[in-house]
Amino acid sequence: MVILDVRPELLDALSVLRDRVDAARFPLPLPGAPRARRTRQEMLAQLDDYLMPRLRSPGAPLLAVVGGSTGAGKSTLVNSLVGRRVSEAGVLRPTTRTPVLVCHPQDHEWFADRRVLPRLTREGDLPPRRRRDPDHRHGRGRDAEVGGPDGRTAEPRLRLTVSELLPPGLALLDAPDIDSLVTANRDLAAQLICAADIWILVTTAARYADALPWHLLRSAKEYDVTLGTVLDRVPHPVADEVSRHYAMLLTKAGLGDVPRFTVPELPESADGGGLLPQTAVAELRDWLHHCTQDPAARHVAARRTLDGVLNSLRTRVPALAGAVAAQHAAVVRLTGYVTDAYGAAAERVATAVRDGDTLAGQALARWRGYPACGPDALHTSLTDGLAALLRTVIEDADEQAADRWRRDPAGSALLAGRPRLPAMDWVPRPGGPGPGGADGVTARITSTVQRWRTVVTDLAYEEVRFARDGERPPADPEEVAALLSTAALGGRRGSGAGEHLADMLGAHAALRMRDRARDELDTLVDDLLSGERDRRLIPLDTLDVASQQQASLIAGYSLLEKVR
Repeated sequence: MVILDVRPELLDALSVLRDRVDAARFPLPLPGAPRARRTRQEMLAQLDDYLMPRLRSPGAPLLAVVGGSTGAGKSTLVNSLVGRRVSEAGVLRPTTRTPVLVCHPQDHEWFADRRVLPRLTREGDLPPRRRRDPDHRHGRGRDAEVGGPDGRTAEPRLRLTVSELLPPGLALLDAPDIDSLVTANRDLAAQLICAADIWILVTTAARYADALPWHLLRSAKEYDVTLGTVLDRVPHPVADEVSRHYAMLLTKAGLGDVPRFTVPELPESADGGGLLPQTAVAELRDWLHHCTQDPAARHVAARRTLDGVLNSLRTRVPALAGAVAAQHAAVVRLTGYVTDAYGAAAERVATAVRDGDTLAGQALARWRGYPACGPDALHTSLTDGLAALLRTVIEDADEQAADRWRRDPAGSALLAGRPRLPAMDWVPRPGGPGPGGADGVTARITSTVQRWRTVVTDLAYEEVRFARDGERPPADPEEVAALLSTAALGGRRGSGAGEHLADMLGAHAALRMRDRARDELDTLVDDLLSGERDRRLIPLDTLDVASQQQASLIAGYSLLEKVR
């Protein structure tokens, strides 16, 4: 029976939105990020496991997911509804580790195929065979072994079984505990609830006021899911009182119209080993049969849940987009701290060269004693001073950027994870030694300085060869190189070196050589500082937080709303 129209354009819009939700990332531990990650997973589960399959096959059987807290009696309830033990029940907690789906034999093929609940590998009442997974669009297209004999798989599993006591068009799914101590069980329970046409919450007389079931009930109300609730294991002496109080709580929460069923405490339910009398589950069975067999009720059950999930996207997608924007803003902010620090470093180098700060200490002493010390010693002392300057400005830039990161919540979280991020070794440790990557920085500085010295020496040799064709006496290229370095790095202190060069090669040649030497130095220093800056930004680049994700999500939802 067709209960919904097949709308290809709606499916296409949902597929676009699904891909954009899947692309959203929340790697930084910002306020709201954990909630955004959960919302993203819930939306993907609902789109993949419920909305897309339901819209592709409107006449598919309804799926009723039975969920609840540990020890609530879900498995015993499912076993009793189908008249035999299909799901493991007992006092060991958690009992339900692999979800169990029970359906009428004629609906078996629908649930055996991975069009619905595609993340779960089937096992149980399945002949060993290979089935082509039809969902190629989202990275799951492959030849998947369905119901193989060994049952070994890294994926979560779904055990299928059939029962003729269930009406055609209805399947029951016994989900893991919503409060399981096993994280994977809790996550799987939440995923399965997102795939339900009908959700049945099972709680007990002892635990019906617990916070977690009510959180899930409020979520179900928010999504307008077709909902029923079972108050299980209610002692006879307090049955009326507990039932009234539970009804009052439901009404107070805006859930007074939710069908409510009470199952008395019976010996059969004490350890989960037996089946409840049929009279104990008759009302719940009748309600489920009515939802499935009555055309109007069936339409309402499916349409209400589908519309509820679609309507919930009106708040969830903008919230997700806002969280994405916060992530991108944090990445831009942290990037800016590093960029600003290295921009200041470049200005410091330019100022130091202009002011002649590198012609100090040993280099200045040798210049004052020149030519007694020789050109090689002068040249070496100058390049050593340049290397010391570069090392200082890089260390200061790292300290400045790291200090701003430490004062930013997103940056401090990244620094706290430094043992897992080798690229964070540039960060100086407060009160400790220098950055862990100091050896690499020193090597790159040394390489830059040596390349510049080579450029200066090549310029000197080139100019000397040219000058030999003129009227001036031949000059020593090594002396020219040492004087050129002094003139380029020494500022006013090195002005005498420029005069010497002018006497040896001519004023025009001396100025031209000095300008070329400084241009080459600017280029090499810019390359060095840009490279160091980019290395500091590697941890941010690997976060995969793209600037267009927010706009992409909003555009995807706008397309969906237009189609609806």
